[in-house]
Amino acid sequence: MSEAHAMDGPDRGPHGPHGPLENGAGAGDGTGTGSGSGVGTGGGVGGTRRSAAEKGSATKKAILAGLRWTSLRLRLVVVFGAVALTAAVSASGIAYWLNREAVLTRTQDSALNDFQQKMQNRAAELPLWPSQSELQNTAEQMADGNAGYSVLLIGERAEGKPVVGASDRDTFTLDDVPKSLQQAVNGRQKVTSGNDYPYHVFWLRTELGGTPYLVGGTRIIGGGPTGYLLKSLDQERADLNSLAWSLGIATALALVGSALLAQAAATTVLKPVQRLGEAARQLGEGKFGTRLRVSGTDELADLSRTFNKAAESLQKKVADMSAREESSRRFVADMSHELRTPLTALTAVTEVLEDEADSLDPMIAPAVTLVVSETRRLNVLVENLMEVTRFDAGTARLVLDDVDVADQVTACIDARAWLDAVELDAERGTMARLDPRRLDVIMANLIGNALKHGGSPVRVAVRTEGGSLVIEVRDHGPGIPEDVLPHVFDRFYKASASRPRSEGSGLGLSIAMENAHIHGGDITAANVPDGGAMFVLRLPRNGAEPDDAAARDGEAEPGEEGDAR
Repeated sequence: MSEAHAMDGPDRGPHGPHGPLENGAGAGDGTGTGSGSGVGTGGGVGGTRRSAAEKGSATKKAILAGLRWTSLRLRLVVVFGAVALTAAVSASGIAYWLNREAVLTRTQDSALNDFQQKMQNRAAELPLWPSQSELQNTAEQMADGNAGYSVLLIGERAEGKPVVGASDRDTFTLDDVPKSLQQAVNGRQKVTSGNDYPYHVFWLRTELGGTPYLVGGTRIIGGGPTGYLLKSLDQERADLNSLAWSLGIATALALVGSALLAQAAATTVLKPVQRLGEAARQLGEGKFGTRLRVSGTDELADLSRTFNKAAESLQKKVADMSAREESSRRFVADMSHELRTPLTALTAVTEVLEDEADSLDPMIAPAVTLVVSETRRLNVLVENLMEVTRFDAGTARLVLDDVDVADQVTACIDARAWLDAVELDAERGTMARLDPRRLDVIMANLIGNALKHGGSPVRVAVRTEGGSLVIEVRDHGPGIPEDVLPHVFDRFYKASASRPRSEGSGLGLSIAMENAHIHGGDITAANVPDGGAMFVLRLPRNGAEPDDAAARDGEAEPGEEGDAR
């Protein structure tokens, strides 16, 4: 504020100039306290206002709830929204604070300047010992016009006898003036080089009955009345509330705009990502010719180029592997078929030799026996290889029939002369729709494996569980090593490398598993806690529907195998 100068009052000496007004620091509920220079007797009102008890509190807390983000789109929208909300709230908060300070400072400076001027022009003209009517008239004159505030003047009609004059006794009394302000106004300050006046104008913002008010006060320097003003800030509060609503609406609009912008950005970013995901799924389904359309030079375009290169490389490798696998299958199938003709003749010869074994020279008989044994083994191996090629080529086919499982398992055991070595626990009348020849192959391989590598007795149990047929084959041998268990159904797998030339070829359990799968079933292997191994066959009782993976047709019956352990 500009500097106010002293005026000479009647019957009192002249006083020096008053210092400039100063804003005080805010305190309380949005209220501030300031100080200004005192009012001189003979016509001077001080010009400085200093902060006395300003109260201000602003609490801002942001609570972020933890979110489990499930999509990139959600994360983009949330991040955009958070950034926009933070920026909008920060800008709105700063704008509100600046406008609030500007509105309140302008209002209080205008009121205090006017009050200071009227104290200088009117109150300083009062007698040293004014009457109550003089104070009353002066207070009313000071509050007249466009002042917009109430005035309270306190003087003394005699030593120690206070007298009060108010512009509106119903609106403003001394009880409405906070004690801290009264003490600040009446407190005489020491005059120094930095403080030219003993009294100053003090002010604070407070609430009375829920309405904000500006309360200020000063007193005449050199003796005279003390004056207080009370100005309502209700209009300013309404203006600030309107501003707050406007800023809140602007913040909400900014948040909605950011969400729309995030949605647009997410769509722009996610479309290539979605296309990449769809291409990856197609690649995983075996569609190796899948490629992405590349446009642009950004990071997503680089990612698409990298995907296309990887897909092309994978397609070439898969094609090479498929060609080699097909070549291997064709070789095995051709070899098996080519071997059948000479094997047929060789088998016939060995059968004749076997019939004449008793009449042969004792030196030749062992060799003949060995040839017969190895010929039979070779015949079984060729039949197994042909069965494997049918599975690989997808030409194997089921011939379903209603079968009494107990009779079928008994026939399998009896045909191989295992009745003395196998305990069968099967109730007759247990019916299932399956391929009897393939069930015979499965049981022959499982029981033969148990007899060769397990220990007698071998126990076979047949039961039903809901719509499934369950057959357990258990031996009482040493069990299967833990490192071998995952591989017992692998082709050509033999647990011991020290016996690569065993009776079996390593195809028996693999063929058993394929036959279980072709029925829609499965075989599991595990060790029994009290010793031995157990193979569990599970097949659907109502039969399996033919599928593309295994068209079924088996002409030659493979022999039983047992090379799992």
